[in-house]
Amino acid sequence: MPHSSPLRLAAAGRVAHLLAADLTRPVAPAVTEFVTRMIGGARPMGVLFYGSVLREPDPEGVLDFYVIVERLEDWNAGYLAREANRLLPPNVEYHEIAAGGQVMRAKVAILSIAQFRRMTGQATLDTTVWARFCQPVRLVWVRDPDAADAILGCIIRAVAQAGRWAAALGPERGTADEFWLALFAHTYGAELRVENGRRPRTLLGGAETRYRTLLPDIWMAEGLEFDRDGAILAPHLAPARRRALRDGWWLRGRLGRVLNVSRLFKAAFTFEGGARYIAWKIRRHSGIELPLGPFSERHPLICLPYLLWKLRQAGLFRRRG
Repeated sequence: MPHSSPLRLAAAGRVAHLLAADLTRPVAPAVTEFVTRMIGGARPMGVLFYGSVLREPDPEGVLDFYVIVERLEDWNAGYLAREANRLLPPNVEYHEIAAGGQVMRAKVAILSIAQFRRMTGQATLDTTVWARFCQPVRLVWVRDPDAADAILGCIIRAVAQAGRWAAALGPERGTADEFWLALFAHTYGAELRVENGRRPRTLLGGAETRYRTLLPDIWMAEGLEFDRDGAILAPHLAPARRRALRDGWWLRGRLGRVLNVSRLFKAAFTFEGGARYIAWKIRRHSGIELPLGPFSERHPLICLPYLLWKLRQAGLFRRRG
């Protein structure tokens, strides 16, 4: 179906409306309390809540946040950490804060709004950010209406990016679910994620109507013509165009793995609170307390041999039975 300008504008409006509704849906009061205490006196543009605990609330789970700042200097971090974030965003921190009558835990990534725009744009080779923010997300703290509009603009860019790649990486004809599943299988592969093959399906679970509504509207807003026969969609991509896009994905997939390893290396020096996160995971799964000193708390990966030795002393690696 060819798309006239009025149809494209109407589709873009529906996409924006759906995503704005996503952002403004309420969250548990404890999540809001956690975020308010976490940012303290800082004034970021906004804090986005996403991930597995948003999809399936878990009192023992780790929350996932992105803090969006106007300038990296607006977040409390050391000079070296800020420069590392400038070179290879995002930096990640771990926070434990009492909220809602219990200790809650979160991984917190930091991005400037300029980085957020770049990493959700069509030219980016890094799939990390747009692949997350084409999924449901909540804006749990925002500085002002202008900041909310800027963040919504980035979410719209992320969803548009996802829709374009779903058309290229999905089947020639299929349901919206099949296009999204193909996309998420590729984005997980690009990040060397360890989740099993069912993981892409869990991203759709409970939000199938959202994804099915979004995909044809994304294509229409982008001017991508397609046929629709009931639930079956068929984007008009010439074979040469599809091949070119898939060749472009090959580069993104290879680069994504390099970036993933590079970020792990960077985390050895910049993952604020990372050792407490590792210690909590070990305590949760084995009951063993991992003693931490000031240096090992600041640099968990550098001290990994020492930490493994302490765990061996504590009996974690003993054979049982």
